[in-house]
Amino acid sequence: MLARDLRIALFSGNYNYVRDGANQALNNLMASALAAGASVRVYSPTIDPPAFEPAGDLVSVPSWSMPGGRGEYRLARGLSSQVRADLAAYKPNIVHVSAPDILGHRALSWARKSGIPCVASLHTRFETYPRYYGLAFIEPLLVRMQTRFYNRADQVMVPSGSMATLLREWGVTSPIGIWSRGIDHTRFNPGRRDNGWRRALGIADDEIAIGFLGRLVLEKGLGVFADVIGALKSRGVPHRVLVIGEGPAREWFAQRVPEAVFTGFQGGDDLGRAAAGMDIFFMPSVTETFGNVTTEAMAAGVPVVAARATGAIDLVEDGVTGFLVPPRDVQAYADAIQRLIEDPALRRAAGQAGHVRVRGYEWDQVNAAMINTYCALANSGSD
Repeated sequence: MLARDLRIALFSGNYNYVRDGANQALNNLMASALAAGASVRVYSPTIDPPAFEPAGDLVSVPSWSMPGGRGEYRLARGLSSQVRADLAAYKPNIVHVSAPDILGHRALSWARKSGIPCVASLHTRFETYPRYYGLAFIEPLLVRMQTRFYNRADQVMVPSGSMATLLREWGVTSPIGIWSRGIDHTRFNPGRRDNGWRRALGIADDEIAIGFLGRLVLEKGLGVFADVIGALKSRGVPHRVLVIGEGPAREWFAQRVPEAVFTGFQGGDDLGRAAAGMDIFFMPSVTETFGNVTTEAMAAGVPVVAARATGAIDLVEDGVTGFLVPPRDVQAYADAIQRLIEDPALRRAAGQAGHVRVRGYEWDQVNAAMINTYCALANSGSD
């Protein structure tokens, strides 16, 4: 089967009502599939107005507001009779589920019952989230639930080799392939640095800005970030803090790091300028499956200090493009950042090495791998 023969039904818990790395990757993929001639129909909760225009035909599914103080997200209730009728009329030949939520489980069951091949992509380490909200004891249960979910799929696609290893350790036996992520290199590159923009924020040319880039949510390691900044202050290490992004934990984070400069949400070329405006990118999150923002910082020529965890270990070469640190080791993080602050030559060399390291990440190439997977599975389903 060729790409133009594909009829893709994608099920997403959040396709375009909040802007995050996962749904932007899915929209990018669906745009590539459409460009290749495929038909695309997406089933997801929606809100009005959405964060951005979706790629493909979007069908709204019934949903609830997410509990636990995360009302910016929606929880799909499954496949309503109207959605099932829409699916029957659409007649997909490939089903793609992007999260192990209620919608994903119901869609996977529908695909198996209908004899349609199903791809499950993994975007987020949901099992790690409860530890940031005082519920770490349920993590083993979530691992078991996700293992069962991915073992029901015909093909699992993960963004990095470290995630493939982790799933095998969990006990996932379904075939696992890699659907990586790309970078817009015209947007993210060292030439986007604008010291005038930094000065407008109150950051002098000779000041070292430690940057956070991403959604401001606790599971991104904001608590560890704040503790490390406190350690640098206690050591008397000169620095500034540049926070790029928005999210429900902004007020909490601002109280923990009151001296930080918050840019708010940055998009498009403004985001490229902001990324290049950092001098060190600090990512203590252990919830990443790939690390889109890490590659964006590296493409912008910024050295990285990150948790030695999934995603980062596939991207950051320790001691070359930055440093990998044991998760939650505040003093080790502070040591690595202090070393980069005090050694300008090392900082420049690590930034340049990172820029070179991520040159090969191109959206056309990584999305072609997924589209080829669709075609192979659709062929097997038609045998």
